[in-house]
Amino acid sequence: MVTLDNLTVSYRKHPALHHISGQFEPGSLTAVIGPNGSGKSTLLKSIMGLLPTSGGQVNVTTPRTRVAYLPQLAEIDRSFPIDVRDCVLLGCWPSVSAWGGITADQMARVASALHAVGLDDFEHRPVSTLSSGQFQRVLFARVLVQDADLILLDEPFNAMDSKTTQALLALIRQWHQQQRTVIAVLHDDAQVIENFPQTLLLAREVVAWGETAQVLTPALLLQARALAEAWDETADICVIDAPPSPEKVAA
Repeated sequence: MVTLDNLTVSYRKHPALHHISGQFEPGSLTAVIGPNGSGKSTLLKSIMGLLPTSGGQVNVTTPRTRVAYLPQLAEIDRSFPIDVRDCVLLGCWPSVSAWGGITADQMARVASALHAVGLDDFEHRPVSTLSSGQFQRVLFARVLVQDADLILLDEPFNAMDSKTTQALLALIRQWHQQQRTVIAVLHDDAQVIENFPQTLLLAREVVAWGETAQVLTPALLLQARALAEAWDETADICVIDAPPSPEKVAA
């Protein structure tokens, strides 16, 4: 579904991602973890094509209209005057575009999605009046309506209460059962172990990538932390054509 070939993404001429290579297989459920500043969000934005690459390539086999991206809540302006129903209807945009009309079937899908996330009576509430947990449920409903093959989630449970987190994790497990490809940036190791069969451990470069039980080991987590702490922002600019040899874990 997604292939990374020696991907390097730089800010101010220094890499935020450093020679990343590997594959997210179709139907896989993968957590992306690592210390703060390790390039996790940058990876998702690179897959979406929102950031220019300094080297290497990202190849996504599904059309852009079949990709759903949920950014961090802090990156979303909730002051825009839109209600819950219209926000969820944005999930129909790939099939409707600017000049198309909304069908009865699409309205039914919106109602079904709101029911799935526990917001049946919230259709006409402005999104600006919602709590963080309620708004995150709205965004998951929008992803449900979009019906994407590839789903990218950037810290979907940040500042969420336990009830909301468990409800949204149930949706993610449902997507996995439907053979959708899900890539989620997370911070909670226990949550990853319980719910995500595959894990990519980043520290601007790949530390390990494979089965979660083999990636989330004390030694590899310590290695990722050491790499992050040793990073030198004043170091020489990365040489794009000289990839390192990171440890890989067999899937």
